[in-house]
Amino acid sequence: MGGHEVTLVDTSSWIEFLRGRTSEAGLRVKELLKDERAGWCDLIAFELWNGVRPGTETNQLNELERELTCFDISAEVWKRARKVGLQSRKAGLTVPTADVIIAACAVHYGLELEHCDGHFEKLLPIAEKL
Repeated sequence: MGGHEVTLVDTSSWIEFLRGRTSEAGLRVKELLKDERAGWCDLIAFELWNGVRPGTETNQLNELERELTCFDISAEVWKRARKVGLQSRKAGLTVPTADVIIAACAVHYGLELEHCDGHFEKLLPIAEKL
């Protein structure tokens, strides 16, 4: 990777990019890739592989797996995710489990999170307090 700080790119933004959408999120991912600043974790990679369209997307994901920094969902990330999940529920938020883990991963590694998923606007402040 380049000398710039890596950004964790959520599944929501990867989909915009991989499907060739000219959305703001898709364009942001394109820039991150150009600057060698895009990263992911295995959960994000799994979500993408789980919904991949055969052909071009498969080739793109294989290439991304070779090039991207992959952040480990370590025991510390899992512990933070459990706390984030608990605090989210206490705050009355119901969010997908994957989003809780991805938010915990971003905060654990001190990464910006590129996303176009409204859940993160509520999750990240909770994760950052823990």
